[in-house]
Amino acid sequence: MKAPWITYRPEIRVLDCTIRDGGLINDHCFDDTLVKAVYETCRAAGVDYMEIGYRASRKLFASGKTGAWRFCEEEDVKRIVGDNPGGLKLAVMADAGKCDWRNDIVPKKDSVIDMVRVACYVTQIPEAVDMIHHAKAMGYEVSANLMAVSTIQEAELDQALESFAKSPADVVVVVDSNGALYSEQISMLVKKYLNFVKPTGKEVGVHTHNNLQLAFANTIEGIVQGANRVDATMAGLGRGAGNCPMELLLGFLRNPKFHLRPVLKLLQDHFIPLREKMEWGPLVPYNIVGQLNQHPRGAMAMRAGPDKDNYAEFYDKCIADV
Repeated sequence: MKAPWITYRPEIRVLDCTIRDGGLINDHCFDDTLVKAVYETCRAAGVDYMEIGYRASRKLFASGKTGAWRFCEEEDVKRIVGDNPGGLKLAVMADAGKCDWRNDIVPKKDSVIDMVRVACYVTQIPEAVDMIHHAKAMGYEVSANLMAVSTIQEAELDQALESFAKSPADVVVVVDSNGALYSEQISMLVKKYLNFVKPTGKEVGVHTHNNLQLAFANTIEGIVQGANRVDATMAGLGRGAGNCPMELLLGFLRNPKFHLRPVLKLLQDHFIPLREKMEWGPLVPYNIVGQLNQHPRGAMAMRAGPDKDNYAEFYDKCIADV
């Protein structure tokens, strides 16, 4: 490599998961104006995919207590995107155990959705593989997102990757759900994933969280090691500490098909006011759970309570749980 600082690689595809991951902060209650603004920004910025939310079961999530983007019913999606003319592809996430996938993942010909991202924990691999087969048979691109990889034993991970390699998934994603991984670990994991799935023609992706303020750096490391599918969110909006910021990622990629200005305009017009209503970013409680490789739900609950700045007490509670 003669010029390692030049990061242009035409095969890299960027997925925006702002509304899906950000919905974990506000019960998916984004109004149409914001969802439409993110959609139009993705189109104008040259982003490849927009993950507009979850495809979840209404039997498990009561209507009225959570917003439309937990379910992504066709009429709600079409209200935002119409027939989604060319360019930007749309994705939904279907969680194993939380989706009535046999009924909710309809044939592609009846949907404006292009990709189904099947998410699971390592204990849910059999169902996830069934979901992947179903979504592929329905005509979608399919991604396998194995969550909380930082908590999985290597033998279990190898088994999971072997199952995904044999499945018809198009992409297998390294998911740092706890925001606990360092660049060396991302490097090792991307190489491992590639060893398992690249011979079958699949791509490897990365989805990072910013608990240790490493989401952008870890995404870069994933790209350097050969991941061609990368996730990001506008202003890093996402559960807890948030995700890799789109505005940083597009500048790093140096691909002339991507345009930064529409993202900056979105941030100025919509995300500055949004910060007055919602909190996200690498605050100290998220640093603590990231360092301890714990799920951020405890930090989120702490920030929503009356003692949201009592860091020392929160740390004591976290280490008592180790």
